[in-house]
Amino acid sequence: MADGQITAGSKVVKPNARKLRRLATEPVPSLGGFAGSTADGLTLFERLEQRLQEHPGQLRRAAVELAKVWRQDRILRHLEATMIVADATTCLEVSGRGELLEPADGVHAIGSGSRFAIAAARALMTVPGLQPLDIAQRAMRIAAEKCVYTNSNFIWECIGQDGQLQSGGSSGSGSSQGGAATQQQQQQQ
Repeated sequence: MADGQITAGSKVVKPNARKLRRLATEPVPSLGGFAGSTADGLTLFERLEQRLQEHPGQLRRAAVELAKVWRQDRILRHLEATMIVADATTCLEVSGRGELLEPADGVHAIGSGSRFAIAAARALMTVPGLQPLDIAQRAMRIAAEKCVYTNSNFIWECIGQDGQLQSGGSSGSGSSQGGAATQQQQQQQ
């Protein structure tokens, strides 16, 4: 899930940007999202897609290779973006410092509002009956209320156990769309 706000300093440049992207659909569907400089994020998407072509269906290996190149390449090392990449079994954060992070509880967030979103999501995970998509939307809503660099124009992408990609969005209200995606996400946990 991602918000849509792009800023330049304290000015909102675009309120409905798409920071999520489908990276590969065969043999294993994968998704990516970025925070930071838009041009740098798009450059990293392209580099990761190249790595996925070299290592089809091996997201972890492709992400490791991207992190190595990102850290060693003189030009790439100056890119100001962070990525989260995922398939049905793996979710990783790739940073410009060459780090590849996978949190124990599966909760990831990057960007200006990430601390608010992570704290809210971890608290909401203890509420019985909440589906993963509901947790993500509520956590993002809290982040949007607290962080001026995060808005409530949310989009989400989901990979089900059957490999089907689902997507949706909400604007301000945070209303859930696509119950099937929520059920598939719940099966992953």
